Amino acid sequence: MRNDGLGSWPARRARKTPHRTALIHGDAALTYADLYERTTRLAHALRGTGVRRGDRIAYLGPNHPSYLETLFAAGTLGAVFVPLNPRLAGPEIAHQLADSGAKALVHRPSHAGLVAGLPGDTGVRTYIEVGAEYEALLAGAENEPIDQPVTHDDTCLIMYTSGTTGRPKGAMLTHGNLTWNAFNVLIDHDLVADERALVSAPLFHTAGLNMLTLPVLLKGGTCVLVETFDPAGTFDLIEQHRITFMFGVPTMFDQMARHERWARADLSSLRILTCGGASVPTPLIARYQERGLTFLQGYGMTEAAPGVLFLDAEHAVSKAGSAGVPHFFSDVRVVRPDMTPVGIGETGEVVVRGPHVMPGYWGLPEETAAAFTDGWFRSGDVARTDEDGYVRIVDRIKDMIISGGENIYPAEIEDRILAHPDVAECAVIGVPDERWGEVPRAVVVPRDGATVNPDEVLASLAGRLARYKIPKSVVLTDELPRTASGKLLRAWVRERYGTDS
Repeated sequence: MRNDGLGSWPARRARKTPHRTALIHGDAALTYADLYERTTRLAHALRGTGVRRGDRIAYLGPNHPSYLETLFAAGTLGAVFVPLNPRLAGPEIAHQLADSGAKALVHRPSHAGLVAGLPGDTGVRTYIEVGAEYEALLAGAENEPIDQPVTHDDTCLIMYTSGTTGRPKGAMLTHGNLTWNAFNVLIDHDLVADERALVSAPLFHTAGLNMLTLPVLLKGGTCVLVETFDPAGTFDLIEQHRITFMFGVPTMFDQMARHERWARADLSSLRILTCGGASVPTPLIARYQERGLTFLQGYGMTEAAPGVLFLDAEHAVSKAGSAGVPHFFSDVRVVRPDMTPVGIGETGEVVVRGPHVMPGYWGLPEETAAAFTDGWFRSGDVARTDEDGYVRIVDRIKDMIISGGENIYPAEIEDRILAHPDVAECAVIGVPDERWGEVPRAVVVPRDGATVNPDEVLASLAGRLARYKIPKSVVLTDELPRTASGKLLRAWVRERYGTDS
């Protein structure tokens, strides 16, 4: 094969294990032979619409086999896959389509209304709705193998991640980035060929796709795709499919532990539980250990595809609160501003280097240059390392809020609130929340002579931001503290307004 990228994975798996089950969704199952045939037919169909090497193909919708078929079909053609977060509002989707220059958009029926309402200047020429139209397209397409030359250096997908400026940035992940990240998972998670993974974490997130689904498919296991997480449904699926491997954010695992079925559910098949998006609370770790289950935790970022640090089961308790040590093919340092390594217990910035780290941001050469120093990607996260080399993340330079595993960046929300005519200043911070870990809170300074209605401010964000980004509360204040240069003293705002009351 001339295709060394992800687009060749279905073909390579089909020649090794054609009759093994690759994907399960509801009552439907696809073998690896099925996945290869459907991917090939979709690639021919997309090429028939004018998609060529390097063109971008976007996907919008919840977890579904068509998501992976589109990803692999794009890779078959040497095109670039653009996963879109189905929780985003129409203007956010439109921006990412236009910014990426997507020529085609594959979407689920659940988002037909949103797609119909998109402006005409997104640049998308072909719209394909998953369902009867999608199946007819595949049925009428050729099934001849396509062997487009694709290397590990070619861009495989553009995954958008918000930045501190509030502008979403497209991390360009190559076929090599995703392959080496999968190698890290295979090695450090010790995956086996008969793995049965429950994929309830969204595939548009780098963890659900790259830390769970792709490694399992590379190994030849089975992925059970679920569109939305539900604790009761999760117990059903674990028992029905004898699930061995699942990933989730702490909120998901906490909902399971609080469910009335927790004590009597059959969890004997579970072998690997991985958790990301936020640190796992110690009481939750203890709750699962009572059932004989141990979390594997880690630390990562979209730009690293995403695995950077990994805490194995052996040290889950003794190193609780730590993000672990570097993945097998990762190099990580904690450094001072001059890039010299910090001492044991000293805080510094996490930097990472390895074959899984992206080459840069789509169409943003200046941001790309600023993100790298001497080949090291600068995470913007502060950490300290203990005497055994275990890294503990202690702060977030970028002021990111993590709510239920979703990354929320204050600047993006502040920009929308400042567009309100009655608002003079705004600072968004995270406050504790029992269910989601933390949620956004807006601290607002009204314009002179104006009266700000908090409910009206929040209502003005509906349809302009994803619902999970909209603050859960608004606090009014007379002024926000700033330095002499005008920089917001966000730490002071957190201390003053960051309680859960």
